[in-house]
Amino acid sequence: MELLSGGGGLLSVEYGTVFWTTLAFVIVLILLKKMAWGPILKALKEREESIERSLSEAEEARQEMANLNSDNERMMKEARVERDAMLKEAREMGDQAIADAKAKAKEEADKMVENARVAIQNEKAAAMADIKNQVAGLSIEIAEKVVKERLQGDAEQQKLVESLMNDVNLS
Repeated sequence: MELLSGGGGLLSVEYGTVFWTTLAFVIVLILLKKMAWGPILKALKEREESIERSLSEAEEARQEMANLNSDNERMMKEARVERDAMLKEAREMGDQAIADAKAKAKEEADKMVENARVAIQNEKAAAMADIKNQVAGLSIEIAEKVVKERLQGDAEQQKLVESLMNDVNLS
């Protein structure tokens, strides 16, 4: 028991020292509460509010990015649909232009064939008329030569003229 008594040992307890230490601790505690705890708690509260604001702003930014991504996705889909429609329209226009060109070429080819037929008919008719004229001319020449041979005298010529006159009057 010598340790607990005031004998000056290493673990001896002096009640006066305990009182003054406790008093000093309470005074420091009160001073810290009035002067340090308030600003420290205020700084912690401000820091907490700042962190909450930052988290809130980050969440808003994340939400806004999500909205922008969905808007971008929607716009990309619309652009793809519009591009596909434009390509389809261009293909249709190209097909229509080809069909029109084919129809026009066929029409012109038919027209050229018809013109060639008409030209051939005209040439054929002209050739036939030319052949008839040549045949008629040759026939006249042959008839003239035959008549000259047969009608050597004036009496025979006179008979032929009278015969022709009778034929003309009868017709």
